[in-house]
Amino acid sequence: MKNNIAELRRAAQITQEDLANAVGVSRQTIISLEGGRYTASLPLAFKLANYFGQPIENIFVYEEEEK
Repeated sequence: MKNNIAELRRAAQITQEDLANAVGVSRQTIISLEGGRYTASLPLAFKLANYFGQPIENIFVYEEEEK
């Protein structure tokens, strides 16, 4: 699942560490999210959406797997 976390974080001028602390995860989790190596749990997705004041759909882009 793609996401816009890095772009939103840069626009807010905050570090990965600041974002991690704000939503209660490690910096490594933010790095993995931004790199597309990890998909956020639903509770984490809501925390990120609330933090950025955006609907989840503006942060996470669902792409169906091709068969």
